Amino acid sequence: MTMAMARASSGLQYPERFYAAASYVGFDGSTSPTKTLTSKFAKSTALLLYSLYQQASVGPCNIPEPSTWKIVEHSKWASWNQLGNMSSTEAMRLFVKILEEEDPGWYSRASNSVVEPVIDVQMNHNSKVEPVIENGNSYPETKTISTQNGSEVGTQDKDIVVEGYGSVGVYDQWIAPPVSGQCPKARYEHGAAVVQDKLYIYGGNHNGRYLNDLHVLDLRSWTWSKIETKTGVESPATLIPCAGHSLIAWGNKLLSVAGHAKDPSESIQVKVFDLQMATWSTLKTFGKAPVSRGGQSVTLVGSTLVIFGGQDAKRTLLNDLHILDLETMTWDEIDAVGVPPSPRSDHTAAVHVERYLLIFGGGSHATCYNDLHVLDLQTMEWSRPTQLGEIPTPRAGHAGVTVGENWFIVGGGDNKSGVSETVVLNMSTLAWSVVTSVQGRVPVASEGLSLVVSSYGGEDVLVSFGGYNGRYNNEVYVLKPSHKSTLQSKIIENSIPDSVSAIPNATNATRDVESEFEAGHEGKNWEVVLDNADPAKSKGDLISVLKAEKEELESSLNKEKQHAVQLKQELAEAESRNSDLYKELQSVRGQLASEQSRCFKLEVEVAELGQKLQTIGTLQKELELLQRQKAASEQAALNAKQRQSSGGVWGWLAGSPPPSQKADDE
Repeated sequence: MTMAMARASSGLQYPERFYAAASYVGFDGSTSPTKTLTSKFAKSTALLLYSLYQQASVGPCNIPEPSTWKIVEHSKWASWNQLGNMSSTEAMRLFVKILEEEDPGWYSRASNSVVEPVIDVQMNHNSKVEPVIENGNSYPETKTISTQNGSEVGTQDKDIVVEGYGSVGVYDQWIAPPVSGQCPKARYEHGAAVVQDKLYIYGGNHNGRYLNDLHVLDLRSWTWSKIETKTGVESPATLIPCAGHSLIAWGNKLLSVAGHAKDPSESIQVKVFDLQMATWSTLKTFGKAPVSRGGQSVTLVGSTLVIFGGQDAKRTLLNDLHILDLETMTWDEIDAVGVPPSPRSDHTAAVHVERYLLIFGGGSHATCYNDLHVLDLQTMEWSRPTQLGEIPTPRAGHAGVTVGENWFIVGGGDNKSGVSETVVLNMSTLAWSVVTSVQGRVPVASEGLSLVVSSYGGEDVLVSFGGYNGRYNNEVYVLKPSHKSTLQSKIIENSIPDSVSAIPNATNATRDVESEFEAGHEGKNWEVVLDNADPAKSKGDLISVLKAEKEELESSLNKEKQHAVQLKQELAEAESRNSDLYKELQSVRGQLASEQSRCFKLEVEVAELGQKLQTIGTLQKELELLQRQKAASEQAALNAKQRQSSGGVWGWLAGSPPPSQKADDE
């Protein structure tokens, strides 16, 4: 019977297997008899199960260290913190392994609501099941070997059940699935988008030569094919080879936005590919379009495209922000407040809860960045929040895609080497963690690669293509993230505790377990005391802790009240001083107005006196002129008189009578 139970439990995939185990132990807050179950575990085992659950569901411990007198909180924090950067997948497997060692029959007693998944293995695989001996029990090991042209592609571990041709069962590892058909030419800085389980690749750069071909990969059959495109009747588009553009899925259409070209246009061009008609056309827009560029980020938010940064045809780096409304086809340049990111290109952007635009990384001509900027699309305000966790190294040319509230970042480089880590940012907590790393010159450690998300079997799948890491690539790589997804099956959704889906409340996760744990002190080690401890003593200790916390809170409250009273007094004094100063200001303003009026009158009088002085000067000149004329007249009369007197004497001597006598004789 034990062997049968082990086989049944091993039949569940991760993370279903982990969530079933967590639900059985009682970490999901279910109505199962948690006290009876936890009483069977050793103290250290119970604490380790709690820590592994937190590591698997929330991630590495990033919460502040609680006060040491808070025994329960500090014990759980210390145990969780010791796990460091253990991956969630490893934590899940350790959790299940410890449970199976402590309670081998757990699966048979688990809830009947846990349904085993249907295994769909197509004829394209050669699968064989071999028994594996572990802890004295026989477990079936499912090895699925995918073959293409008779060669082995890969072997999965015992926890994987393969579904369908070329699908990837292992979590948090990059796998190269077997593909067929006409593969695209190797390239980087191309555009990629997914529509209805089909990956479309357009354009790119190969050996410095821009491309304009369009290829599609069927993500169900992993088959490549090239699309022979036509030119649309209305607004036909000339397919100019380009790279560094953005390909956006919009309904049953693809939008190719911006990009570098040999002969670039002055402004950004938006080309539309109709998937049904297989035709390209140019999108007619209104308003002032942004300057042509490449390496920008284009994010679809509702019915608008948000364009940020890039590099124009003159190699000038940009950090401007533009929006294209796809309903009115109108461009609008946004002048956001706050400090924007520095000019850059080849960065990534993502939107969270349809409100916050996140910008990460990118590069300038001299350096690469690893800063994170957030734009509130409602207030149009930039901010630079504090990043938590394992902050990625500076990089440019990377690719990103969102799955729920998780933002996965792949590839990129720093002008020296490619980045081997695949990282994820929880956009609610802004905490980074490493998903996986690759070794060697693998295409996913390239610059200019593309990354999209699709779904397969109800789970999210990340798909990368192309890139440049010393050589141009055209390989396809796939990763199935173990992080909680909105596309997971119902069995996972029903098993996930609230503490996982509400990351901002991560510090309060699994509060119901607190009633199962108490801490005792032996020397310098804190241990967890389970429910089989003395209830009266545990209750008394809890009451003492609560009383102490209450007293501390009351003391803090009294201090805050006193501080508030003091602030009110200072405020009243400040208002009184302000009133006095206002009155004094009004008095000074009155005096100033009076002085201004007096100055104005004096200015008028000075002007009048000036005019009078000018008049006096004119009269003085006229007087001087008259005086000169009078002097001249008097001199002339005197001269005439003298001449008259002189003429009379000589006439008398000559015997001539004076003029007056001649007049009398006549």
